[in-house]
Amino acid sequence: MATETLTLGKAINIGLRRALEDDPKVIIMGEDVGKLGGVFRVTDGLQKDFGDQRVIDTPLAESGIIGTAIGLAIRGFRPVCEIQFDGFVYPAYDQIVSQVAKMHYRSQGRLRIPMVIRIPYGGGIGAVEHHSESPEAYFAHTPGLKVVTCANPQDGYSMIQQSIASDDPIVFLEPKRRYWEKGPVELDAPLSAAYPLHSARVTRPGTDATVLAYGPMVRTCMEAATAAAEDGRELEVIDLRTLSPLDLTAAYESVKRTGRCVVVHEAPGNLGLGSEIAARITEECFYSLESPVLRVTGFDTPYPASRVEEEYLPDLDRVLDAVDRAFGW
Repeated sequence: MATETLTLGKAINIGLRRALEDDPKVIIMGEDVGKLGGVFRVTDGLQKDFGDQRVIDTPLAESGIIGTAIGLAIRGFRPVCEIQFDGFVYPAYDQIVSQVAKMHYRSQGRLRIPMVIRIPYGGGIGAVEHHSESPEAYFAHTPGLKVVTCANPQDGYSMIQQSIASDDPIVFLEPKRRYWEKGPVELDAPLSAAYPLHSARVTRPGTDATVLAYGPMVRTCMEAATAAAEDGRELEVIDLRTLSPLDLTAAYESVKRTGRCVVVHEAPGNLGLGSEIAARITEECFYSLESPVLRVTGFDTPYPASRVEEEYLPDLDRVLDAVDRAFGW
């Protein structure tokens, strides 16, 4: 089985290429995705090889991108829309929530909207205002949308292809500060069998506490688990991968063994994904818990200026502090 070491950005690029090759109805559209290859070069070379009728540079109008993609999806195409930065998605929010999420239900199943909305999200790159956000809760809260996020090159490669092949509208969140991190990718692995789209995965087994994360925070939690092991604590790290629908089966099994759980994400804590996850784990695992489910999140403030974003983002020390508090009960 062919395995290559790729960056996350390159893995998604190859996944997009495979999707374009496999289905002539796949279309990529967005700001600067063609000649430039995207601001993060994730679509680099695709317009050159597939033409400007399938890799389309759009006007700077996110609502127009999504609105056009809705019409294309209704007519049988599979549009893949790139929102250049997370903070740019809000002009398209009405189209996504009012149309994309509802048309299948409103038409009693007669219309499907097989489209993917790619959004680079999260902080850590020192960007200016509106370029570092964590908007996942807005979309995960919306019935009719599916929301997934990759944390490593293998998932970037496989999950983008599975999302494009799905008949459901999917918000595909890409952790932008992980674009340049490398990892092994099995290019010939059977996607649906080896890497199910809407499923969580244990990325590090452990016995003492369960740490749940997704997207950019998975690596941070893996680093925290390595540090904790030096002090004799074995943390089980689970990459959630799918935010809507949530797959917490592995989390329930883990917490029933460890008795402790910490949920980590970059987005603000108030009404974030961590709140829902903590509530579900408490309901399902109440008699197994040795301490409350704790959350490590961004602060309930607008995303700060780049020079102080490291004070805002959850880091290894904050994760380990939460683990310590979980053992203090």
